[in-house]
Amino acid sequence: MTDYTLYYWPIPFRGHFVRMVLAQVGAHWDEPGQEAIAALRLAADQPYPFMAPPLLVDHATGQSLSQLPAILMALGRRHGLIGDPDETLRLICDAMDVLLEITRCHGAQMWDHAAWADFVGRRLPRWLSLHERIVAGRVEAGFLGGEAPGLADLVLTALWHTMADRLPGMRALMVPHAPTVLALVDRVATTAPIAALIGDWRDRRPLYCAGQIEASILAMLDSGD
Repeated sequence: MTDYTLYYWPIPFRGHFVRMVLAQVGAHWDEPGQEAIAALRLAADQPYPFMAPPLLVDHATGQSLSQLPAILMALGRRHGLIGDPDETLRLICDAMDVLLEITRCHGAQMWDHAAWADFVGRRLPRWLSLHERIVAGRVEAGFLGGEAPGLADLVLTALWHTMADRLPGMRALMVPHAPTVLALVDRVATTAPIAALIGDWRDRRPLYCAGQIEASILAMLDSGD
């Protein structure tokens, strides 16, 4: 039985935030693909009004929901993954800002050497250090969610582990600023459901955000700037 349908492009990026939560709770979901997403986006009579993916359909309730923060909070509430709702929502909002920055407003501009140097020298360390302050002292060998990863852990993993895993050279830029965060997300990434998800996507779709903006990021990392 399919519990959910996720409409998102066949790349990790924002999709892995939802996928990791669904994997963690043992849900069964399908992803219809790019043609279905395009048809739904352009339909004059959308069953549920939305601008762009992700869109999640809950088959148990019939509810559809768009906007990644809303989807994550709804899943977190339903499946009991939220400890501190205010802090969890704050981390989700942080993650959306980081994704906006690393893709230069989702590809509105490509990276150049000056802009990249500012990002990895100032903005990226600042984001990492903020999350390091939140995590440090709260986890030893465990998770923010307790004995198992909660929504806050999964959000941090979808953000930082995916970035480090899919963008060669990025981890070396991250470690000095957030060793505790990276240790946490690496632990989450080795838990059975998340490791299976990551491995499956690494084998069949070795991308991060795809397109020209990913090529632009990789060019900066390859240049060593």
